[in-house]
This record gives sequence, C-alpha cells and structure tokens, in this order.
Amino acid sequence: MDRLIYTSMTGANAAAHRQAVLSNNLANVSTQGFRAEMANFRSVPLQGSGSTTRVFALEATSGHVQTPGPAQTTGRNLDAMAVGNAWFAVQGLDGTEAYTRAGRFELTNAGQLVTPAGLPVLSDGGAPIMAPQGAELTLGPDGRITAKVPGQQPQALARLKLATPQAEDPLQRGDDGLFRSTSGEPIANDDTARLQAGALEGSNVNPVDAMVGMIAAARQFEQQMRLLTSAETNDKAAAQLLNING
Repeated sequence: MDRLIYTSMTGANAAAHRQAVLSNNLANVSTQGFRAEMANFRSVPLQGSGSTTRVFALEATSGHVQTPGPAQTTGRNLDAMAVGNAWFAVQGLDGTEAYTRAGRFELTNAGQLVTPAGLPVLSDGGAPIMAPQGAELTLGPDGRITAKVPGQQPQALARLKLATPQAEDPLQRGDDGLFRSTSGEPIANDDTARLQAGALEGSNVNPVDAMVGMIAAARQFEQQMRLLTSAETNDKAAAQLLNING
C-alpha cells in the first residue's frame, strides 16, 4: 500500500511543480528576451534498507528553450536584439558578469549605459560603459557605440560585449532571472557576433502550449490525488478485514 502512497504523493508534488514552471512561463509571455523554462518528470528509487522497491516521482527543470523570440521593431537608438545565440553582458547585483537577451538599454543622468533594472551594461573589455554628458548614442551591427555630442563630431565610445556560450559550458538561469555560465567563469567576447539595432527580442514562450501544459498538469495532479484517496480507502478496508478475522 505504501508503494502507491509514495508514488502518488510525489507524483502530485511533481505535477504541482510543473504547474508552477508553466505558470511562470505564461506570466513572462510579454517579457522581452525571456527564455521559457523546460521541465521533465523522472523516477528516483527511494534509498534505504527495505525501501528499494519504493519510487519517487520528481519534476526537474532541465534548462531553457533556446529558440529566439520574435523581433519587435521599435526604431529606438538604444534598443538592440542579439542575433543568433549571442547574449548581452551585464553586471549583476552580486557584482558578477551575467547575460541577458533583453536589449532595451538606457542612459542614467550620470551617463552610464544600463538596463531598465539599473544593471550596468558591459563593454567588450568587461567594464561599464560611460557616455559624455548630453551625448546621443547609436549602436552598430557589431555592437560598436557611437556618441554624438551637439556641436562635435561623432566619436567611437565603446563596443558592447556580445558573448556566445559554448556547448561545453552552457548558460544557466539564476534566481535573479539573469543567465551565467555553468562554470561561473565569464564568457569571452565574440567578435563575430552581431545585433540588430532599433529592435527588441520578444519572449519565446508559446502561450497556447503553456496553457495546454497547465491543463494537463492540473489533470495529472487530480489523478494523483484520487490515487491517494483510493490508497486510504483500501487501507481502511484492509484494517476492517483484519479486525473481522481477528
């Protein structure tokens, strides 16, 4: 009886976890540069003497969907969409180098190039980018930034760091929503990476797939709870039979 209880209990937990992952994906269907999380079920034997026949059902996030989101043309000078598998480098709140596909950049009053969350955007040298006071910035396809101060000639300011992760050191999503290399080491600048200026990348979440998945996860959760109820009913029936025989 306890085998059914173990499987149903952990199955219900796994279904609830999948529901949470899909809900988060659906909530970010309009978030620029968002990468949908993937999740999968797996069975894990329970460790311990006499428990090898018991199996846990677990749900684990297995990474993210790498398909780029749709391009959204804005025409804004400081909007950029990384082409292919390139990522923009920013400095996280913990001070480490992190990566994002969201390319809506802004200038602070002090002239620093930042994300809407206020995170510094990094140059190909790994340093924050500072612009002259009152300068108008334009982005080139290779990430080069040109600053135009009224009354002066345009001047090259810096170059955005565009990093392309490799298969042997893939990116992982952090709790802050930013991505970092699995090794924790900064990824080298990719001189061949390109961007599309005046455009932003939308979320790659498919809302229809997410909704269908949520419905399926809800039904699976209900099924696991019915199995738990059946296990309880069977246990009570077995106890009554033992009392009668006794």
